[in-house]
Amino acid sequence: MLRAAQSISKQRFVDAIVVGGGPCGLAVVGNILEQKPLGNQLWVDPVFRGGRVGDRYREVPSNTKVDLFIGFATAVAPFRQILASAPKPNAITALESLQQDQGCELGYAADMCVMLTDGVARHFDNVQQHHGKVTSATFDENTKLWTAVLDGKEHVKTPKLVLCTGSSPIENPLPVIEKLPQTLEMVHLDIGLTPSALAKTVKPDATVAVVGASHSAILVLMNLYNLASSTHPQLRIKWFTRHKDLSYAKYMDGWILRDNTGLKGQAAQWARENLDNDAFATSPVSKVMTKLFTPRGEEEQIYRAELPGCTHIVQAIGYKRDSLPDLGVVESADAKPEPLAIQHDDLTGRFFPKSPTGSSSNGRQHIPGLFGAGIAFPERVIDPLGNVEHAVGFWKFMRFLRKSVPEWVDTSKTS
Repeated sequence: MLRAAQSISKQRFVDAIVVGGGPCGLAVVGNILEQKPLGNQLWVDPVFRGGRVGDRYREVPSNTKVDLFIGFATAVAPFRQILASAPKPNAITALESLQQDQGCELGYAADMCVMLTDGVARHFDNVQQHHGKVTSATFDENTKLWTAVLDGKEHVKTPKLVLCTGSSPIENPLPVIEKLPQTLEMVHLDIGLTPSALAKTVKPDATVAVVGASHSAILVLMNLYNLASSTHPQLRIKWFTRHKDLSYAKYMDGWILRDNTGLKGQAAQWARENLDNDAFATSPVSKVMTKLFTPRGEEEQIYRAELPGCTHIVQAIGYKRDSLPDLGVVESADAKPEPLAIQHDDLTGRFFPKSPTGSSSNGRQHIPGLFGAGIAFPERVIDPLGNVEHAVGFWKFMRFLRKSVPEWVDTSKTS
């Protein structure tokens, strides 16, 4: 039962609004509670069940080691308070029973998120959970307040709006594929990453094209091979990749090279054993999979020759940011809102007004009270060799928020 002494319509002002109920939104709420334990928060999400991880990726093996999931759950005092009063066994004791230096199915992490989310509702009356969406938000330059509209009708004012709105797989076919006259059945990447759903989606004699060489693509290939080795003995796979060599994370002295872009965990182990050039020819995988290198300039010719023999296609070509609330700005309460285009500052989690010319953000002021984090707005990190990546993962989100939220909630800072 959610604690809400007043309805949202009566509670017209809160100290912060957090949009998104996934791991990062949860981490933001926990960090704000730690910094401002008496402040009122409005937390908005349609379901509050761990975001896309809880909804779609429970069967996916994690990149994150188990001990870092536990570190996430114990990183802030409000979460520790929830854990201390939780009956056992629970989602944390389940994680504690696993091998700590290995990954696990993301269902364990999702259960942890659900446990903490429900715990916030039970323990903190000053966090109101609204099951729905922020459909729009307008910044008043005079009052320095945001007015968020919930589900197109209810209005709430706040000085701080945090967007943890998530990302989803890119679904539009690649241009080179889209223009080919094919009758392939598109299989959503989320299905490809879920063995139980994949087994129901493709027929035993299907020929499945897989496009990509990312972590997700390797997991899809592994899931398809496991089907071909068990319940779908006639299944065949065609793997289309632009990369002759796969990219792996490499553990260095105190840091990880290609930490956010290289293969890790089960995907890395399976790829080394079966997909690498020196392993593929002698691997049993080669009996059911055709490996097709598609260099730029030759892609269309290869796809045109090979796709007609396929029945299904899975694209693992990246993720795109989910839709945001409609953002606007007004000079005063009675003025007409103007659309507000934003540009993320991936070092601080703040936003700049987007320049119409696409010029540098140097010299421009941040938009007051607007922040973003998570897979939609990840932190930019630079490794000791100067390589630039964007940090995505439970512990990486928490680490970023631990250093950033104190700055976000500091009332002495106006932007």
